[in-house]
Amino acid sequence: MAGEFEVGDTVQLKSGGDVMTVEKMESETVTCVWMQEKKVMRDTFVRATLEKFTPAW
Repeated sequence: MAGEFEVGDTVQLKSGGDVMTVEKMESETVTCVWMQEKKVMRDTFVRATLEKFTPAW
């Protein structure tokens, strides 16, 4: 189903930005991690703002 994620999936904000890995999911939110300048970043996003990342190749 579109918009459904599992822990370990790669996702991106629908508006673009860094590719992130799903770390934790709750009913309406998804916690993601990603690297930025050799630093681990982590934030929680509303599920509806994310989409699965599909490489262009």
